[in-house]
Amino acid sequence: MGNIESEIEKKFGRKLRLRVNGLLVEQDKVLLIKHRMAEDRYFWNLPGGGMEYGADVASNLQREFLEETGLEVEVEDFMFVYEFLEPPLHAVELFFEVKRMRGSLGLGTDPELSRENQIMTRLEFLSLEEVDKIEEEEKHRMLWKINSLDDIRKRKGYFYFGNYCIK
Repeated sequence: MGNIESEIEKKFGRKLRLRVNGLLVEQDKVLLIKHRMAEDRYFWNLPGGGMEYGADVASNLQREFLEETGLEVEVEDFMFVYEFLEPPLHAVELFFEVKRMRGSLGLGTDPELSRENQIMTRLEFLSLEEVDKIEEEEKHRMLWKINSLDDIRKRKGYFYFGNYCIK
C-alpha cells in the first residue's frame, strides 16, 4: 500500500462518515474535483466533504466548498442520498444544489491530510461530453450514464449500487 493509500485509510477509513456534496452547474458545465486515491488511481467527484459535529448541513457544505474551491456558495435544494462503500471507505453522502455567491475559483487543500499527501489534484468545470470521457471507475457513480446535467438534478431518494470492489 502506497503513502497516499495509507494516509487515506488512516484519516477516513474503517468508519462510517457523513458527507455533504454540492452540485454547481454554470454554463452547462459541472464543477468537479479530481482526487488521487492511489499512486495510479484517480476519482472525480463533486466538491464536498465530511460533516463536523455541531455545524449544520449548510454550514458544513459551505466550509467544504470554500476549502476545496475558493468559492462561497449558497446551499439550495436537497437532491438525494448516496451510500458509498468501497472498503476501507464507507460514507453516506448528502447531495445539494449550490449557487456561487463570490470568491475566486482555485484548487484548495484538505486540512485533514498532510501537505505531502494531498489528494485533490485538479478542479475544473467539465461539460457532459468531457465527463462521459472519464472512465467509470474514475468518477462518482452518480455521474455514470447521464444524458444531461439535469439527470443529476432529477434524482431523488436513496441510491446504493453495491460495492465498487472488495479488497
